[in-house]
Amino acid sequence: MSMIKTPAEIALMRAAGRVVASTLAKVRDAAAVGVSLKELDTVAAASIAEAGATPAFLNYKPRWASVPFPGVICTSVNDAVVHGIPNDYRLKDSDLLSVDCGAFLDGWCGDAAISFIVGTPDPADQELIDATDAALARGIDAARIGNKMGDLGYAIGGAARRGGYGLLADHGGHGIGKTMHAEPDVPNDGRPGRGIKLTEGLVIAIEPMLILGGNDDYFHDDDEWTLRSANGRRAAHSEHTVAVTADGPVILTLP
Repeated sequence: MSMIKTPAEIALMRAAGRVVASTLAKVRDAAAVGVSLKELDTVAAASIAEAGATPAFLNYKPRWASVPFPGVICTSVNDAVVHGIPNDYRLKDSDLLSVDCGAFLDGWCGDAAISFIVGTPDPADQELIDATDAALARGIDAARIGNKMGDLGYAIGGAARRGGYGLLADHGGHGIGKTMHAEPDVPNDGRPGRGIKLTEGLVIAIEPMLILGGNDDYFHDDDEWTLRSANGRRAAHSEHTVAVTADGPVILTLP
């Protein structure tokens, strides 16, 4: 399948992106001290179904996974960086929660993630989230015709590393369209001027994952999905689906 999308296809992906954005907003509104991750998953399932869409994560089984993902959303708490399974854990005051959501509408996929604090914020955690959102904004701004993928990766990772944050090793963004994960790989670190050239119609999911303490390493939970920071420090994840257009980058997963 071509990495390049037509304007009509990008419009269809924008509709899928709105479903994802709306679902993330509803999950964030529902997240409170005492609420379980399973309850948030139920909120997401209802939101996606009401929009006539289907969840992209539920029963997703890439080649490397021995078991399919059992949730509608990924809910990663504190030192869980990404791919957290929504389970019976009940949110506590000051938890840092990252929520990743994907949905298909009319055959096209949208994918986005947000991180936020439940209850009382710790200043270091809020700075981490702000740095992750800023890294995403820099990556989006670099998603312009004529730039190379290394330019985008450097925009994300350069300032993040200078700020003392780790970047989850071996993980980054991806192409997206009729499938959730497609070519090309979208790095969260890179060297300017390297990699493929960004061209009009390319649609990618840009998703920095930052870790406190400057360590990139991680380990898998026994559930075979959840990735936790090796240093035990908290992490944040921020993501948008973005189209490269003649008018500049267009975010497809805004409300």
